[in-house]
Order: sequence, then C-alpha cells, then structure tokens
Amino acid sequence: MTPPNFETLQLQFDQQVATVSLNRPDKANSMNATLWEELQSCFEWLDEEPSVRAVILAGNGNHFCAGLDLAMFGGLRGASSEPARRAEHLRRTILRLQANLGAIEKCRKPVLAAIHKTCIGGGVDLVCCADMRYATEDAYFSIREIDIGMAADVGTLQRLPKLIPDGVVRELAYTGRNMDADEARELGFVNRVYEDRETLMREVMAIAQSIARKSPLAVRGSKEMLLYSRDHSVAEGLNYIATWNSGMLSEADLQAGLQAQMEKRQATYED
Repeated sequence: MTPPNFETLQLQFDQQVATVSLNRPDKANSMNATLWEELQSCFEWLDEEPSVRAVILAGNGNHFCAGLDLAMFGGLRGASSEPARRAEHLRRTILRLQANLGAIEKCRKPVLAAIHKTCIGGGVDLVCCADMRYATEDAYFSIREIDIGMAADVGTLQRLPKLIPDGVVRELAYTGRNMDADEARELGFVNRVYEDRETLMREVMAIAQSIARKSPLAVRGSKEMLLYSRDHSVAEGLNYIATWNSGMLSEADLQAGLQAQMEKRQATYED
C-alpha cells in the first residue's frame, strides 16, 4: 500500500482502519479549495484500496470543522461580467463541491465521523455524508449558512431530513442556532457522546475495528443496500438485495462465518 500525500488532510492507518483528519488546525479546519478537492481524492483512493475496511473522519486541533473558508467566496462566480455565464459558473462550482463531499458517501467502506467542539456550515454537510457520527460533550452543530444570507447548498438540506425529524431540520436551517451534542444524540444524529476527544477517538477506533473484522464484501453490500433503500421504495430495495445476493453472496465468506460461529472464534476474510 502506497498512500497519497495531502496538503490539508492527514492520513493514518491502524491495521485495516484508516483515519482521515482535517489538518488545518490554525484555521479551525475551515474548508478551503484544496481541502474540498483533497477530500474527494482521498475517499476515492480509500474506496479502491482493498486493505482499508473502515474509515474514521476526524479533525486535528481544537475544532472539528469551522465550515467553508470565507476566502473561497471571492472566486465563486467566475470572471465573466455577463450574468448568465456567471450564474452557470457558480452552478458548476456548487455541483463540484457537492461531488467532493459525495465521494465520502459513495466510498464503499463505512465512514465513522468523530466530531469534537465546532461543526458548522460545511462541516455539517461533511458529516451528513458519513455512515455514523460520534461526538464529544462539547461538540455543537449549526447550519450557519442562513447567517450569511444563503441557503445551504452542498448536501445538508438534502441529507439531514433523512437523519433527524423534518421540523427540527427546518428550525436549524431557518434560525442557524446551535444543536449541542446531547440534543444531537437524542435526535439520533450522533450515535454516542463521549467525555473528551481522547475518549472519542479511542472508542470510535474500537467500533471501526469491530467493523473491519467482518466480511468486507458483506459490509460493502450492507452499505450499498442502506443507501439505495434510503432513496427508493421498500419493494425496490427488496428487489435489489435479492439481485445483489444472487450474484455477490460469497460462499467462502459464508462458510468462514458459519464455521467461526460454531467454533466460537473470530472469522478471517479476504480483503
């Protein structure tokens, strides 16, 4: 395995778990143009790397993510003075940013977001793409775009209503208020809340490693089905899983799992 190098991300490995850390601690991990592009490159690489079975998404420094780096606003509309061309440029920019974060959701490996302190604006867009979210007691979340006169446009308003009640999403989106970690847990947005970042990272790593010990093909199939079922009817989801398992069910993994259950031991699986 030869991992890529990044300017704004730190990539670490512990057995079959990769940890991707936003690495602009002096800027509260605000998301500049490089970070957006590197997120996509990183998660596309992780998707293809067979030795990686689960991914933790975290942030270095005192904050998880302070959202979009405001310096990016200067070039969003492009150089043309013609209104329609400027509008088209902005639309393509927004679609590109959506694709940057969409790579996290599309990554076949489960992504566990470990969030401490600040998670606002683009940070909420970011963690909505993860499979699960875990937080520290001092973490808070805010759809902060409303406070600068815009509607969030990179995924929060599309994904968050699938995760927490619609009325709460509307309140957060219209007011820009903070949602603390306890509220986020009560609503099911985060799975668990931990005392501090050290505990958070240790416990999330343990969960990620438990996932990494399962059949990677079965885990990838489960993620595929869950994402598909989110956006389709029950009947369509049932049809898809029947088709999937008819072609993707691994006899080797099934036998290994059954044998391990009978012998009360951990099964081993091919990457």
